[in-house]
Amino acid sequence: MAWLIGLALLVVPIVEIYVIIQVGQAIGGWPTVGLLLVESALGAWLVKREGRRAWNALQNALQTGKIPGRELTDGGLVLIGGTLLLTPGFVTDIFGFFFILPFTRPLARRAVTRFISRRATTLTPPAFIPFTPGPGQPQQPSGDVIQGEVIDPDRK
Repeated sequence: MAWLIGLALLVVPIVEIYVIIQVGQAIGGWPTVGLLLVESALGAWLVKREGRRAWNALQNALQTGKIPGRELTDGGLVLIGGTLLLTPGFVTDIFGFFFILPFTRPLARRAVTRFISRRATTLTPPAFIPFTPGPGQPQQPSGDVIQGEVIDPDRK
């Protein structure tokens, strides 16, 4: 996964520069700069609006006692989308808008959920591997069992 991020950090700027040059050749230099500025302003407004919606949904879920899985995913997508929109370029803006717009975010949420669930099923940390006794080992721990009661002195 780390090598994929490293590769993206090398390839994305090259692709962005290429696309900006191609757009600049098609519509001109100043219109390209203007288009990038308009996209940035629109992106900032959308991030503010959708970020506030995601925050309110998260607070509402926490107040009602609901597990905020969808709300946390939406908040993360808005954060990632906002970061992509702040990065100058057309390609990152396309992905940023895809993560932020309310009608495309459910698609991104499904993709992220599917990716995370696949990763969670393939990764089993050693702490969760159950102990299976080998031959000649007792099935239950040996030793004395002392019955007792926990007394908390701070509890009244």
